[in-house]
Amino acid sequence: MRREHSIAPDYFEALYKDKGDPWDFETSAYEAAKYAETLAALPQPRFVNAMEVGCANGVLTTQLGSRCDALLSVDVSPTALASARARCADQPNVTIEQRHLPDEAPEGIFDLVMLSEVVYYWDSADIVRLAGYLRGAVASGGYVMLVHWIGETDYPKSGDGAVAELHAALDDRVAVVRSDRHEAYRLDLWRFEGAG
Repeated sequence: MRREHSIAPDYFEALYKDKGDPWDFETSAYEAAKYAETLAALPQPRFVNAMEVGCANGVLTTQLGSRCDALLSVDVSPTALASARARCADQPNVTIEQRHLPDEAPEGIFDLVMLSEVVYYWDSADIVRLAGYLRGAVASGGYVMLVHWIGETDYPKSGDGAVAELHAALDDRVAVVRSDRHEAYRLDLWRFEGAG
């Protein structure tokens, strides 16, 4: 049975405190292949100012950071963020902050927003709020990349449902560049049109 409301930050903190790497980002061949596919799908070799929402322990962050002049990576778990900071310590272009989106959305205009394995944790109201934020935070011509597991969960949304709801909330602003289905996840890339 699905949860009705967005998952609270303490859920994630408890997971990271208990297991360190609860989704095996550091050791999983599946995660490594998914990260490689994610990075290969980026539409340009470099970004000026990017944001990664839900950076967890920073495994994707360090790889994404090598493609960005500036990367702001955020998460809600202090334990995960400590690992991410240690992992990215030699990347001065990467800033890691504790933030709970959409409530604590950062200021700035981004040419890439990475939403990897996060949108399905939000309920419909928070997805609409996130869409409102993205309308002002993604540069004209900028991109949003979404990567979501498509298996069953008890999260507020399925991977497919989360992507569909966010797209519906942004429909007049985004052009679908790609929508790829893999065995266990989907990868979507949207380009923002018009003024931010």
